[in-house]
Amino acid sequence: MTVTKSCATFCTFIRQLKKIEPTMKRLSITLSIAMAAIAFAFTTSSNVEIGETSDAFNTEVYDFGMNGKKLSDYNGENGLLVVFSCNTCPFVVAWEDRYNELASLSNEAGVSMVLLNSNEAFRDAEDSPVNMRHHANDHNYEMPYLIDKDHQVADALGAKTTPHVFLFNKDLKLVYKGAIDDNHKDKSAVNETYLKDALAAIKSGSEIKVKETKALGCSIKRVAK
Repeated sequence: MTVTKSCATFCTFIRQLKKIEPTMKRLSITLSIAMAAIAFAFTTSSNVEIGETSDAFNTEVYDFGMNGKKLSDYNGENGLLVVFSCNTCPFVVAWEDRYNELASLSNEAGVSMVLLNSNEAFRDAEDSPVNMRHHANDHNYEMPYLIDKDHQVADALGAKTTPHVFLFNKDLKLVYKGAIDDNHKDKSAVNETYLKDALAAIKSGSEIKVKETKALGCSIKRVAK
C-alpha cells in the first residue's frame, strides 16, 4: 500500500470516529446515569412498613466524639422517634424550630427522640461531627443528634429525605412514617399535625389515624458502596 493510500485510509478512519463520537458520548452518559440509579436503588432497597420492626436497631449510631451505641439503646418506655436530619437542607432549616416542641411532646408520651444525620457524602464538610455539634448548640437541640455512619440506618429503614420521620412503639414496630406536618414554610399555617397526632395517640393509647404521609425534603446524601 502506498503512503498516499495509507493516509487516505487513516483519514477515512478518523472521519468515521468523529461520526460515532457523539453517539458514544451519549451512550457513556446514559450508562453513567443508569449505574448511578442502580447504585441508589441498592442503597435504598430496604424499607420498613407500618407494623414492622427492623435490624437497623442493632446498628451503632455515634455521638460527636464518635462514641457508639446501638439505636435500640435509645428506645423509651413507649417507643422511639427517629428523625433523619442534617445541618443545611432548607427543609430542615424551615422545620427545625419545631424539633424541641416535638421532643417535649415525645417525652410526655414516654417516647425518646433522636435526630440522625446520614449525609455520609458531606461528612467531611457541612455535616462533619464538628459542624453537627455547632449546629446542635446553635439551635439548642434538646434531643441527641447522632451520626448514622455510612447511612446504614437510613438504608435499612428506606429513609429518603431530610427530614424524614419514623415513629416506633415500645416494641420498636413502626407506627408512623413520613412528614412532620403539612407546612414546612409556615408553622402558623399548619393544618395537619401528623406527627403530633401520632404522639398524642401513643400517649392516650389510642389508634393512630394517619399512619403514613409523603416525606418532603432534600435527598439524603449517600455514597456509593
